[in-house]
Amino acid sequence: MSLEILERGATTAAHPVPLLFVHGAQHAAWCWDDNFLGYFAEHGYRSVALSLSGHGTSNSKPVGACSIADFVEDIRSVSDELPTAPVLIGHSMGGYVVQRYLQRYPAAAAVLLASLPPTGIAGALRRSTAIRMRMRMTHPGRRVEMADYLRVLFFDPATPDALVTNCVQRLSMETPARALAEMMLPVPTVRNGVTAPVLVMGGASDPNVTRSDLRSTAAAYHTVAQVVPNVGHDLMLEPGWREVADRMHTWLGSCGF
Repeated sequence: MSLEILERGATTAAHPVPLLFVHGAQHAAWCWDDNFLGYFAEHGYRSVALSLSGHGTSNSKPVGACSIADFVEDIRSVSDELPTAPVLIGHSMGGYVVQRYLQRYPAAAAVLLASLPPTGIAGALRRSTAIRMRMRMTHPGRRVEMADYLRVLFFDPATPDALVTNCVQRLSMETPARALAEMMLPVPTVRNGVTAPVLVMGGASDPNVTRSDLRSTAAAYHTVAQVVPNVGHDLMLEPGWREVADRMHTWLGSCGF
């Protein structure tokens, strides 16, 4: 198996711990490369992003057959090649995978961005289905275009059309069906043995991962969630991405990374 890896920057004396970025469903390593990898490389971090099995150009079994355990092992295989345990940054499904990883393997710290809560994906699936139903009711008899649906699902309403189109064109329409089914279950024994610091952050206009979800995740790791205004679900790609990155950078510094 060969995993797609994108990398920017190098470790420095000020920042010897690398950052490992983990994407969510329908995305791949590219979603970090637009903004975050360069930002953190410029701030002196070695920044690494992987495409999970079945995503991007990573070679593996079909994405629909991939399990959460497969994704956890993807992170482990990349982490093992790094000189020290990294800070893990997980987005959406990637945040859930990071939480499962923390149950088995060490990490210097974790950042959960618009992450599915420890309770799983059930709430987010109900909300995404409701969004599509509302769009159909608003325009009866008209087909709901996937691009319009994804705009509502992933982006703050003020996000420019050109940026949304650019991102949507790169999304995979293949669904990690097995992994999604497994995410109906909660993360087992949350906080069991997890001693690494955890940052929980999300967007104020995210219809998928609500403030209640963020509070639930933060409570599980004995911290307080940060909610970024004017940002939706894909907070690493939207115009407000820099505030998200700045907050992450400040938090990493406060933890000594």
